[in-house]
Amino acid sequence: MNVPDDLRYSKDHEWARLEDGRVRIGITDYAQDALGDVVFVQIPEVGTSVAQGDSFSEVESTKSVSDIYAPVSGTIVEVNQELADAPQRVNEDPYGEGWLVAIEVEDASQFGELLDAAAYRALIEG
Repeated sequence: MNVPDDLRYSKDHEWARLEDGRVRIGITDYAQDALGDVVFVQIPEVGTSVAQGDSFSEVESTKSVSDIYAPVSGTIVEVNQELADAPQRVNEDPYGEGWLVAIEVEDASQFGELLDAAAYRALIEG
């Protein structure tokens, strides 16, 4: 499994990358592999407020439907509209073109509380 060292991770298998006060979020390589072929991604609206740990989206695959949980609290300021027409990007490039949303963070300390790559590896290999 690909677990980039420069990202943070939630126990729910979302990744988070800090970019100029925003946190870009997607699902991990482990999660997309477990889901199988992604066929639909529910895209939330820009301006939606999310609380850490709350579901803000769903990803539907040929196997199941999975909730996506916010690793940090804040306001969604950017969404990946391309996933509406190309949901397979979540499988093909989970840490790049398959990102889901960017959140303007309310409490920056929440980002630091997320798992680092070593802790996430331990979780999925556990």
